[in-house]
Amino acid sequence: MRILLWYCSRLAWTPTQKTIEDVADGVSREVQDSVVGFIHVEPEDEERASKVETKLVKNLKWLAGKWETKRIVLHSFSHLAEEKADAGFSQGLFERAHKRLEESGYEVIETPYGYFNDLELAAPGHPLARVFKQL
Repeated sequence: MRILLWYCSRLAWTPTQKTIEDVADGVSREVQDSVVGFIHVEPEDEERASKVETKLVKNLKWLAGKWETKRIVLHSFSHLAEEKADAGFSQGLFERAHKRLEESGYEVIETPYGYFNDLELAAPGHPLARVFKQL
């Protein structure tokens, strides 16, 4: 798994192109003061699903703590490596991470899964506003 974490003072999205036929309809939204996880799930993550899920959740919570926010956005971003995991596996991992974060007191928002989205974001020029991790 590869994750690009951003702290965004503002993030807005509008679904533009459906890339997976059997996903729910995408909805536009805007959020303030959030940690955004641009998440790329790789094929080898399927063999170590529990471990990468735990590391994903810990990294999201760590950066949210640094910015003193309880709002986390999960965004599927399969552009950080050449190979990507099966869409069903990735979607399930997102659902499990979402649930774990909510159970820890976070407000969790997901961008529409299976869509390309127009994105608008505002992020401060700070070293902890952009963090890359390979799990």
